[in-house]
Amino acid sequence: MDRRRGLSTRPASSEEVEFWSHAAQSLTALSKKYSSQSTLETIERVNRLISAWPPDDTLPAEGLDGVKTIYKKLAPGLRDIQIAAEEEAKALDDAIERVGVLIALRKAPFDQGLQEKRLKRPRAPSPSVTPIPMPSVNVPNSRSVSITLPARNSVGPPLAIPFSRDPKARREALGPQLPLQEGRKVAFHPPPGKSANGGAADNDENTWILALIIKSINADKNRYEVQDAEPQEDGQPGLLYNTTLRAIIPLPDPNAPPNSPSHVSAYPEFPVGATVMALYPDTSCFYRAEVISMPKELNPRATPSSKYMPMYKLKFEDDDNQEHTVAAQWVVEWPGPI
Repeated sequence: MDRRRGLSTRPASSEEVEFWSHAAQSLTALSKKYSSQSTLETIERVNRLISAWPPDDTLPAEGLDGVKTIYKKLAPGLRDIQIAAEEEAKALDDAIERVGVLIALRKAPFDQGLQEKRLKRPRAPSPSVTPIPMPSVNVPNSRSVSITLPARNSVGPPLAIPFSRDPKARREALGPQLPLQEGRKVAFHPPPGKSANGGAADNDENTWILALIIKSINADKNRYEVQDAEPQEDGQPGLLYNTTLRAIIPLPDPNAPPNSPSHVSAYPEFPVGATVMALYPDTSCFYRAEVISMPKELNPRATPSSKYMPMYKLKFEDDDNQEHTVAAQWVVEWPGPI
């Protein structure tokens, strides 16, 4: 693909304003806990008691009774500090989660309510660089790339299902999620060389764009009408396409219940070094990328929930080695050229 479709600066949505309010409240609560006068006084008192504790467990001149007196004062003080520290950790986790959601919302590439106009951003051609070989690694295709990445199916549980063009294999792989529901966000591979209205387009074999499921065609779980998430240049809704599962990769649904096959936790967590396909920030196009950091490394304590979306740190191909933080709902397996 020779362009990235970018997003102009847009006003905050009502959802973003709401989550900013939540994030601000969490940060305020965290600040109060850090600056709690009672906790600071407890810490000072405990430090004084610790300094009075006999070194090397040697009894002081006043004998064992003096040590017992210090212990009776020291023990409750240490418990109070432990409780305060645990409360601070919870407040910090809550603040991180809420700010993470806010960041993900601000980076979300599409909002039907806003229908903002996307700008076009040119993408430099791939540099001709000799790949660095790695042992026991199969590269998905033979194009020259700036880095050599591990095989796409080298991820931990749940295991990634290798992308297949065979209709039966696609139906079986996606079976629990079918039929894809109206409004479901997907990565879509538009037909190369032409647009839905018959005009010319700059699509190629690696073009994947953000799209929405409009409907299942004739109740067929394999055939769908999808709509480009990016509005047209005249402000009209995005173009419509009739397609099949061969050209669709369903994205994790942030609104799905935790036990749903569409929930982000049902998707594989790609390890460091894995090849993935991800939505380039502030655009509506997907690109090949390398995983630099996994969600559990960026936020070890967090688990996917209604208020927290796992985040990856990625390095996109042909992007001057820049690293970007991308929400897991925009990261899927690398399908290779269609």
